[in-house]
Amino acid sequence: MRYLVDTDYLIDATGGIPSAVQTLQRLSDQGVAVSIISYGEIFEGAYGFADPKTLLAAYQEFLGDYPTLPLSGPIMATFARTRYFLRRMGQLIPDLDLLIAATALAHGLTLVTRNIRHFARIPDLALYPARG
Repeated sequence: MRYLVDTDYLIDATGGIPSAVQTLQRLSDQGVAVSIISYGEIFEGAYGFADPKTLLAAYQEFLGDYPTLPLSGPIMATFARTRYFLRRMGQLIPDLDLLIAATALAHGLTLVTRNIRHFARIPDLALYPARG
């Protein structure tokens, strides 16, 4: 496994946005995983629709194509260490984003995201697309 996909790409892919679908297809051969945190973020969005049950089933089916990485002790340690660092620097990002980043760091994965603005603050986090 080489990549962890952030929620933004997953939402775009489930919405059929060609660039997101093509990126996930291209990277799948190298191994793509999803954080359990992204499940919560995606599922939350379903509740804003008239028929969340159908949408939740579609999301579940889509996410079933990828291994799911749960939270663990090492991930939480990475989260705490990184959150402390970002707080000291005055550069905190939302906790859910930080948990996704900590998952990527703990597993040595490159994070596939469009949210470079937040994730570029995290030392040693490899990003796709690469930060410039």
